[in-house]
Amino acid sequence: MAADTLKATSEPATETRIPRGFQDADEVLPQYHIEAQTSLVERPLRSLKYGEAFAVLDSYGDIGVLPGPEGLYFQDTRYLSRLHVTIEDQRPLLLSSVMQDDNGALSVNMTTPDIRIDAHDETTIPRELIAIERTKFLFKGACYDRIGLRNYDSRHWHLKVAVTFDADFRDLFEVRGMDRPVRGKRSVQVASESEVQFRYAGLDEVVRTTSLHFGPKPEHIEPGRAEFIVSMPPGGRASLFLRAVFESHRAFTSAPAAERVGEDAAAGLSRAAGSSAAPRHPKGLAEGVIFARAYRDSRRDLRQLTAGITTIISSNDQFNEAACRATADLYMLASRTPEGIYPFAGIPWYSTVFGRDGIITAMMALWIDPNFGKGVLRYLASTQAKAVDPAADAQPGKVLHETRRGEMAMLGEVPFRHYYGTIDGTPLFVMLAWEYYAVTGDLETISAIWPALELALTWMDEYGDRDGDGFVEYARDTDKGLENQGWKDSHDSIFHTDGNLAKGPIALCEVQGYVYAAKNGAAKLASLLGHDDLAQRLGEEAHLLRENFDKAFWCEAIGTYALALDGEKRQCAVRSSNAGHALFTGIALPERAASVAANLLSKDGFNGWGVRTIARGEARYNPMSYHNGSIWPHDNALIALGLARYDLKPEASRIFEGMFDTALYQDQKRLPELFCGFMRRHQRGPVSYPVACSPQAWAAAAPFAFLAACLGLEIDHDRNRVRFRNPTLPPFLDGVSIFNLKIGTSRIDLRLQRYGEDVTVNVLRRTGDAQISLLK
Repeated sequence: MAADTLKATSEPATETRIPRGFQDADEVLPQYHIEAQTSLVERPLRSLKYGEAFAVLDSYGDIGVLPGPEGLYFQDTRYLSRLHVTIEDQRPLLLSSVMQDDNGALSVNMTTPDIRIDAHDETTIPRELIAIERTKFLFKGACYDRIGLRNYDSRHWHLKVAVTFDADFRDLFEVRGMDRPVRGKRSVQVASESEVQFRYAGLDEVVRTTSLHFGPKPEHIEPGRAEFIVSMPPGGRASLFLRAVFESHRAFTSAPAAERVGEDAAAGLSRAAGSSAAPRHPKGLAEGVIFARAYRDSRRDLRQLTAGITTIISSNDQFNEAACRATADLYMLASRTPEGIYPFAGIPWYSTVFGRDGIITAMMALWIDPNFGKGVLRYLASTQAKAVDPAADAQPGKVLHETRRGEMAMLGEVPFRHYYGTIDGTPLFVMLAWEYYAVTGDLETISAIWPALELALTWMDEYGDRDGDGFVEYARDTDKGLENQGWKDSHDSIFHTDGNLAKGPIALCEVQGYVYAAKNGAAKLASLLGHDDLAQRLGEEAHLLRENFDKAFWCEAIGTYALALDGEKRQCAVRSSNAGHALFTGIALPERAASVAANLLSKDGFNGWGVRTIARGEARYNPMSYHNGSIWPHDNALIALGLARYDLKPEASRIFEGMFDTALYQDQKRLPELFCGFMRRHQRGPVSYPVACSPQAWAAAAPFAFLAACLGLEIDHDRNRVRFRNPTLPPFLDGVSIFNLKIGTSRIDLRLQRYGEDVTVNVLRRTGDAQISLLK
């Protein structure tokens, strides 16, 4: 996914010397690398999210029992760092731990182990007599937790249930390994006989609180621990409830720090992206009633969010499970903003707005739900840079890379409060605008954001093209920012054949394709809005760019497009997945497509699961790296769409099949952010990347892009037409049914069936007058 500087590789935080023959000078790893003392895949983790809040839990629903990223987070701060439930001071035995199909809640089934009640006698509870069912969910400023117990023994039991807890209020960047010499002040108090409150007064003059409410009243309560005595007759039941309420507000002070960051902090907190404060309840209302009402309301909220979307059912039950999980992940990551829904990038490290991630996710999901596209366009238009700000890598018209609301961002300890250090977000923004219109015909939204689109086009020419050669290049304006500003933004991801790192300004292969597609799309939008002169100019510029791109980037020696041009316009003649994006955008000349595809699908490029970011055999190839040999589902999805554009459907189908096989080996059949690029081996699954986010928005959207690519699905609102261009289905799919496909006011249900290498299309239901065509 789109990375901030924190998303570099999981290498140690020491200076690392590059092998002889690479750099003459010592290379030092970037400032915001991921510190990986533990792997995110060494044990199953469960994720919940609502708005700007998310929780990372272990399989029991606990937090912080072992070191790791677990916690309850809000606005890039960990509001709960420990939550551990025990029965008679022992951890229950885990029976099952599953996310509900729509990700709305975590359901955990447990039982008691063999328990000795009193060390001085022989009173014991044999295991498996007490059933424990736990349900957890997030909703509007609170995490709700119900622990239900049932006695299947013939005896009456009195059990001690204890909950230990803590709140460290660590900034997310601290959780990832950054040290801070000075922090704010934390305090904790027992607020009542059933409430404990943690309070943190940050250096940014924002007060953050976590209040833990228990029901029924504990037998004993103290800072960090609450104990209950549960009495259960034979067949009896009991329930305990825990509600963790997290809040933040601006402290009223005239301290210099408040003057420095207060205005921005207040603005950030007021735009809480769907994370409205937890509702206030009448005093004395039972926690069980509060839990039941919140659970009911959360279900209604999720149904409202997903109402009317396009759904898929196939002949393959396992693919149906993967598609269901992908859909659920998309809407779990979706956050409501004043401009519409926006898919936050991923959990745990990137649960915030990322421009590039949001755009590409919306592109891949347009035919499922165009509301993602509308929300992303409107939000990025509203946050577009208006002035030159070197500290934020910002210039007028540039689209946001990411925004952070934690204490360190507010204080400027990290530069990501409102950070614009991305070279591709701006052309992708314009590219999405055309694709959104083509599917929806929503000219009202396009008209509303047209000034932002014009600013973006101006930025490409005036700021993006640093040397006036017609290509868009990057070079960071602050040494705190990203060294590389494409989607492969690790410090070592752009290099020459000999392994030496490229020196900027750097023109990336795929970025020129994005600019080409952006200008072509903007030309069509300009024509629709009556700006004929602009439309003609943009079309001519796109045509010239395509010609110049082929001359500058095509590398006959490697049979594909070069990864990039360095500051001296020398090719980085490296075989990479970036060339597949030239197919995706259409900038590749038709006569180059077969060679590019052969390169991507060669044994060096394709490992049996997917296309590697960097081909095996290149100087910096490392299958365990973040960007130099790993495999990213979203990258493969865009490549598949590109292959389909040039009617290379068997190649697209091959990638789809590899990614489906990958999903079968993943927890919950969920495609991760990335995985390692080791060659596929018989009877072994893909090798996981240790700190990959899961779920990840653009990985969740990837299955829908793979399917659309193979089906040749095109939705053309202005022609009132849904077209399937030379459709194919991979071997694992005999048929696919698409329900509630939308075009204008029409709604269509379709069935696509494979007969050998042929695919037929049948209309099951249609309301409206949209036309369905099959082109072979």
